Amino acid sequence: MAAAVAPSASAAPSDPVRFATFNASLNRSVEGELIMDLSTPDDPQASNVAEIIQRTRPDVILINEFDFDAAGTALALFQDNYLSVPHNGAAAIDYPYTFTAPSNTGIPSGLDLDNSGTIGGPGDAFGFGFFPGQFGMAVYSMYPIDTAAVRTFQNFLWKDMPGALLPDDPATPEPADYYSPEELDVFRLSSKSHWDLPIQTESGTVHFLVSHPTPPVFDGPEDRNGTRNFDEIGLWADYITPGDSGYIYDDDGRYGGLPRSAQFVIAGDQNSDPRDGDSIPGAAQQLLDDPRVNDGNTPNSRGAVEATLRQGMANKTHRNPPQFDTADFSDSAPGNLRADYLLPSTGIGIARSAVFWPTSGSPLYRLVIDPSFPFSVASSDHRMVWADLRPSRP
Repeated sequence: MAAAVAPSASAAPSDPVRFATFNASLNRSVEGELIMDLSTPDDPQASNVAEIIQRTRPDVILINEFDFDAAGTALALFQDNYLSVPHNGAAAIDYPYTFTAPSNTGIPSGLDLDNSGTIGGPGDAFGFGFFPGQFGMAVYSMYPIDTAAVRTFQNFLWKDMPGALLPDDPATPEPADYYSPEELDVFRLSSKSHWDLPIQTESGTVHFLVSHPTPPVFDGPEDRNGTRNFDEIGLWADYITPGDSGYIYDDDGRYGGLPRSAQFVIAGDQNSDPRDGDSIPGAAQQLLDDPRVNDGNTPNSRGAVEATLRQGMANKTHRNPPQFDTADFSDSAPGNLRADYLLPSTGIGIARSAVFWPTSGSPLYRLVIDPSFPFSVASSDHRMVWADLRPSRP
């Protein structure tokens, strides 16, 4: 059960490395608000997020929905005031290595990307957001990050992906014409960013491939968010396949993807369930069915099963096994989904894995559901996913 996992150790070379991904909802509605909330150790939601991390003790963790600031102030404050402070008997945890970078969210495009008739606002940003960096990403690591070899793909243009599912205006006979040529000349594929972070574990370098594709909803019949979500996921599928990655260029102008011998872990809130929800069918399968991806020992929890039985409604019609769900969404629609993934390459063994979703009888249930919080969400509507992985030795 995820609520009672033992801490991982990082000292012995033979020990597994615990990777995790967590959409922690550490985003705020106003620029600078996250820094303000983290400047003291008193924010209850951030405290719950920190306690979840302390109780699972990942060696390397991606946090989705962590507002970006160029100075990395929020990144440091979350460490100093939350992760480094014990919570309810959970020991402090200190990460010597961190990484963050700009996100496309909230960056004005100067164009009417949502076809509302006016220019400006979150729908016309390169990624939906009310200010630059909202809903960004952050990584904390016990192991060194080879910063000189980091690759980011914030500026890769959607139109430059072969076979891109560019959205179509159903009111016109022309194909793939929802966006004008002028808009496609600047439209970035990644709604936040895609990062390749080489983590230098004691068993060799593992490329931590992290992203957070846009939700495949909040659009119209053109399905502009659904198609973008599909291709954001597809970028990693191409990146890990040498024969398919030649078109990909990073923000430094370097082309290509990973060599066949590279070890990797794909992580993040992909906003796509394999069988349920609103994403385009096959979106998640681009990774799950990839021969280079190890989807064995799928992370699961008893808490997700209990939630499905208790909440019912949309969950009753779902086809994906409920124990694999990672997000507790609206009971009416779309219900609970498997949205968050931790997918190692096939050469990496999976010793253990789980979703941190305590059952209602667990003393840690308060970390996910608490009636004193808005909508009873004590930390996030997503759950942490973790796995103990055994990279191959060089």
